[in-house]
Amino acid sequence: MVVFPKPDVEQFLRTFSVRDFAVSPDESQLVFSTNLSGKSNVWAMNFPSHFPVQLTFNDQDCAGLMYEPNGQFILAGFDEDGDENTQYYAFPPQGGTLANVVYEAGTRNMSPHLSKDGARLYYSSSKGNPQFMNTYVQQIETGEQHLLLEGKEALTAIEAVSPNEETLLYVKFYANTYSLLYAKQGDTHIRMTPDTDEQHTVDSPVFVGEELVYFLTNYDADFTYLASFDLRTKAFQKVKALEKQNFNVLKYDEVNDCLYIVSEQGVEERLYTFDLKTEELLSMPAPCSIFLKLVVAKTGTLYALGGSATKAFNIFKLEDGQWVRLTNYQVPGIAEEALVEPDVVTYESFDGLPIEALFFKAKEENANGKIIFWPHGGPQASEQKFFRAAFQFFLYNGYHIFAPNFRGSTGYGLAFSKMVEGDWGHGPRLDNVAGLDWLIAEGYANKGDIFLMGGSYGGYMALLLHGRHADYFKAVVDIFGPCDLFSFYHSVPEDWKPIMNQWVGDPVKDRDKFIEDSPITHIAGMTKPMFVVQGANDPRVVQAESDKIVASLKEKGRDVSYLLLPDEGHGFSKKENEIAVYRQILAFFNRFQ
Repeated sequence: MVVFPKPDVEQFLRTFSVRDFAVSPDESQLVFSTNLSGKSNVWAMNFPSHFPVQLTFNDQDCAGLMYEPNGQFILAGFDEDGDENTQYYAFPPQGGTLANVVYEAGTRNMSPHLSKDGARLYYSSSKGNPQFMNTYVQQIETGEQHLLLEGKEALTAIEAVSPNEETLLYVKFYANTYSLLYAKQGDTHIRMTPDTDEQHTVDSPVFVGEELVYFLTNYDADFTYLASFDLRTKAFQKVKALEKQNFNVLKYDEVNDCLYIVSEQGVEERLYTFDLKTEELLSMPAPCSIFLKLVVAKTGTLYALGGSATKAFNIFKLEDGQWVRLTNYQVPGIAEEALVEPDVVTYESFDGLPIEALFFKAKEENANGKIIFWPHGGPQASEQKFFRAAFQFFLYNGYHIFAPNFRGSTGYGLAFSKMVEGDWGHGPRLDNVAGLDWLIAEGYANKGDIFLMGGSYGGYMALLLHGRHADYFKAVVDIFGPCDLFSFYHSVPEDWKPIMNQWVGDPVKDRDKFIEDSPITHIAGMTKPMFVVQGANDPRVVQAESDKIVASLKEKGRDVSYLLLPDEGHGFSKKENEIAVYRQILAFFNRFQ
């Protein structure tokens, strides 16, 4: 009998992913952005064949993938090795050389919308206005541009264009928890939620005809709901809400006269259809726990990109009430029953606030009794039941994983999300400490024997927990986390800067708190071995943040390793880099078992 070796990190992380997708107008072709070749490119399936064909070869992440409405070309946005300066290109459905559509070196471009005839592209850009953005319309054929809207006061970006192109919807983004939606008709600007001093958000507007707009908002509420605005009567209406559920995706189906809604409730999402005639909201079967994107084809056929804790992200099509999987991404050579579904647990924090967490427990035959404590990134995001190949790899190698949704996380209402604003390092830190204490009290871990790892804000929290609570941990991994709130405040992308005072705080008025909550302040307390990972092109948490913490640790003679990735930004876009990172992290943790 042949005895096969235990799967390596490469086997788990060869679970490829889909980042975005689009369906051709006649539904004969599906294109999707994937790292199937080890680097991100656009691939296609030409139905009825499901064999993937590579269309682009620039090895870059894609954003804003869409077809010209008549199927003449495909529009795609690409940055350069994670720098997030997205530019827009066109290429034919059969693939080939990319043609520049919007290319302004060093600019950030977002929110592309093509006109119904495919002749014009609407988009927002940092060109000439890096902090607040401007919105342009460009003639595809000639490249002629016209400035439609100049951003002021807050990051301003296009959200939708009416079918006759006479009304432009745009959002003013003051913070992650504060945004306002406006309609621009000529020189008239119409706010689409009632005046109030209470901050709220507005998202995902869709036109139903020329004068009626549906969108998602938490105006005068803690959780987002479906609302409408009549551009003719200027009437706002709350249409449909569900208790303690955040509506977060909205799509219009003109053929079936309905809306599709994805609702977030803690660590999972649900799918609904809303009948515009009867105003009845019905639950739909879902092919996954978490949705990344919904697409409604011209025929009314619904497509979805989604996954779950034990199922990789795939593209699905709804046929006769049943979901059909179109792609087949999975962990190669690993049976699904060998993967781990998390438990959902709730514990009480220092002030009585209930905190929900995902607790992944390694299979008994693999378990080594060690726990990786994972504070998520964001911070206004959450750890949900989506697929992380790296999680399943660590679980297969015996490590349990505990991932709390501390205050500031999304999915638990607006007030909960706001609790991190101006308080990056106190309340959320103590929520994490309470999670550590819960693990110890429940007998899952011993103090001083826990591994700590996080990325982005999670990397910041890993550094801060290490500096202030080192006695809980055995070793620590920081993946592109900021170490100094002063330098972080000033080094973020220009269009982030208007939100920083509300999000993080004012470095002058809140100087003492910035000092207290900066991990670098607590460098003397960082006594455990550390491994630091950083992307050289990261525009969000720049390389200097990791350079600083590593240099400071080395000055104190600490055990610290540093992996700098020259062709990555804020994440891993290249499969070989991702494999190298997690292989080294596993070896690092294994040193201290």
